[in-house]
Amino acid sequence: MNFSPLHLVQLALVAAAAVIAARKVAPGERPLALGTFLIVAASIGFFAAFRLTVDKVGLFVEPTVAPSCNLSVLVQCGVNLKSWQGSLFGFPNPLIGIAGWVAPFFVGVAILSGVRFARWFWIAFDVGITGALVFVIWLISQSVFVLGTLCPWCMVTWAVVIPTFWLVTLYNLKVGNIPVAPRARRLFEAAYGYVPLITLLSYIVVAIVAQVRLDVLNHL
Repeated sequence: MNFSPLHLVQLALVAAAAVIAARKVAPGERPLALGTFLIVAASIGFFAAFRLTVDKVGLFVEPTVAPSCNLSVLVQCGVNLKSWQGSLFGFPNPLIGIAGWVAPFFVGVAILSGVRFARWFWIAFDVGITGALVFVIWLISQSVFVLGTLCPWCMVTWAVVIPTFWLVTLYNLKVGNIPVAPRARRLFEAAYGYVPLITLLSYIVVAIVAQVRLDVLNHL
């Protein structure tokens, strides 16, 4: 499947859900909007991981056939999937996504169902999301600085992991699941309302790095 308007719709859903989550959840309330965002983000992330897995299987079956996500020399996933970075733990990275996105999805469903998680659970969940962000940052660096490519489905994954990290972490900080000083907590409460802006700035940083390193605009 090529990088198409569907990707823009998916990213728009992520942005819209982030706005709702950031603006409608007040301290002490059950985070219904956050739960909705987790379901949307996990669904998109799972789909991207599934598509990458399909392309990886295609390479196993017919190594000489270019994956459907190869759009150009720059925008492609073939190089990423064939590299050692694409199977960091000895198996294709997309399998991590397929398994990993299940957790945010069911956390979101549980929140909407009325489940209230204990503080330890939120901290453990945040640790997992932070680990996902660290992994994504490493993948971005490898893709841009080593492989010299922009993988379409990988970028969809990056686009959903980043706001998921900001929303979950700032939510935990503002409601006290992660203990901080009262003044810092008020700061994080205010920052939570700006998650869409923080996410946009994060996207811009990635875009600038990619442009400086790969000269993306001249390859369009």
